[in-house]
Amino acid sequence: MKAKIVYASLTGNDEDIADMLEEDLQDYGFETDSSDVSFADASEYEDADLCIFITYTYGEGTMTDDLADFYDQLKDIDLNGKAFAVMGSGDKTYGEHFCENVFDFEKAFKKCGAKEITAPVTIENAPDDDDIALIDQAAKEMNEKLNG
Repeated sequence: MKAKIVYASLTGNDEDIADMLEEDLQDYGFETDSSDVSFADASEYEDADLCIFITYTYGEGTMTDDLADFYDQLKDIDLNGKAFAVMGSGDKTYGEHFCENVFDFEKAFKKCGAKEITAPVTIENAPDDDDIALIDQAAKEMNEKLNG
């Protein structure tokens, strides 16, 4: 199984999440490829079995240019038959906008025809031990649903 992980990281938190998830998936036997959103194209998901996007939410849900560009690319591809998962970080001081971009990308993947295989993982700021357990659990679910 091939997993493509694209992450957007402003402070390094989401890159850390991507690294942890990638290591977990490799332990389950996935062939992984990870890249920063600035150097990725959404069409790269077409060669993967599992499409993962990890993003931060800036302020009140405004997407930065890199995120908006990738989001627009994603809306134009067909991911029928692909599995997907989304994760990300945010700041709860923004209330209803906490991790808003995670859910924006969840909707975009669904519109592309991809099937969600685990609930979105949302983390406040940097991942702590409880968050690491959530990432590990999500990787386990991905493996169980795709590899049996």
